[in-house]
Amino acid sequence: MSTATDTAAEESRHRPPGREQAPGGALKWAFADCWTVVRRGLLHYRRQPSNIAWQLGFPVVSVLLFVYVFGSAMEGGADAYKSYAMPGMFAMTMAFGFMNTAMLIAIDKEHGITDRFRSMPMSPSAVVSGRGVSDLIGAALDLVVMAAIALVIGWRSDGTALETAAAFALLLWLRFALIWVGVVLGLLVPNQEAAGNLFAVAFPFGMVSSVFASPADMPGWLGAIAMWNPVSSTANAVRELFGNPGRLGDSWIEQHAMLMAVVWPVVITAVFLPLAVRKYQRLSH
Repeated sequence: MSTATDTAAEESRHRPPGREQAPGGALKWAFADCWTVVRRGLLHYRRQPSNIAWQLGFPVVSVLLFVYVFGSAMEGGADAYKSYAMPGMFAMTMAFGFMNTAMLIAIDKEHGITDRFRSMPMSPSAVVSGRGVSDLIGAALDLVVMAAIALVIGWRSDGTALETAAAFALLLWLRFALIWVGVVLGLLVPNQEAAGNLFAVAFPFGMVSSVFASPADMPGWLGAIAMWNPVSSTANAVRELFGNPGRLGDSWIEQHAMLMAVVWPVVITAVFLPLAVRKYQRLSH
């Protein structure tokens, strides 16, 4: 059992009795327990640096592969292509993040850590909400690294400072929504090996979109799937905010990318957040 988990257990055992009966007690301790779980997640980053290396290495390899290898085959070459590809890659990195969430949830469940949390006098939502907050912090770190790499290779945002900040907020908004998808999947799969197989789900979810090419350039049926992919709406919206617009079709979903970049995560969260909490509460010991 990890030291981080022992720390969380110790803090939970020392909660004062009847804490929920005090004015605002339930809400107060829900936040406190959530923060305990967040601290545990952040401690894992510090004590297992290999996880950070993998998490930060993926964006670096992705940029080199897609911008310079695939981009060299595009019209205008890699230099012209990166203004289109980089905003899409920001969105793809956020989309693929749910695999990390599912894997961490599956590992905790398989090692009995989840059951240990459930046996403690802590808020029922703390494990799920704490996982969400810590993963969102990790996603922000991913974006910082991706943005630094993009600047090094010559990509620039042509939007205002406010528009650029709004673009990164939309990217984190997508990642926030997909955290709950990852939590549900992590609770559903039997073990971490099965969680690793979720790449078969994540890959088409990220790739069949407008991340690397316009849906207008795809076969009709595939383009329709791509344009209605939530990742496409976020990618198209952040391109607009960054001042790196791509070629859009005349479909409603593409013409309202900014709206749908907000709406899609709302829908995903509304569906999967309650499922995540309910699934966690119904886990058998």
